[in-house]
Amino acid sequence: MRVAGAAVAFAAGLWLAAGLPAAAQQQDAGDFTPPTPRVVIYPGDVIHDDMLSDLPADTARGVGPFAETRSAVVGKMARRTLLPGAAIPLAALDFPRLVTNGGAVKLVYVDGGLEISTVGMALQDGAAGDSVKVRNDDSGVTVTGVVRPDGAVLVSGG
Repeated sequence: MRVAGAAVAFAAGLWLAAGLPAAAQQQDAGDFTPPTPRVVIYPGDVIHDDMLSDLPADTARGVGPFAETRSAVVGKMARRTLLPGAAIPLAALDFPRLVTNGGAVKLVYVDGGLEISTVGMALQDGAAGDSVKVRNDDSGVTVTGVVRPDGAVLVSGG
């Protein structure tokens, strides 16, 4: 019984030690400087590079996995309040909403060379690539479409 326990402990030690050199090299190279907010960032704010500063790796604190580079944060939207001096949890980041519930959106239908567009009211929030429901202002019909990067909603025929 003791031999099996020792073998498991030895294997776990080898597994953990295998990851140490890479982490040590990353810290030695100075690449690991997680970003922290320079100012308070509120939910719904889109994060820009000038809103961030670097946090020394040895002082990084936070719950769960956190952003390790600025590129993982810049352009994302805060889901909760982010405070200066603290690491930015990945769970606190989201893609910016291009469509907001109750907001006016452009509805676009494309079929070959034919393109029809009108205005509707979003019934859900959505980021680029999300499927959202929109009520057509002209007909009152609720349709489902995909949010395009320009904020318009592409609906398909059927």
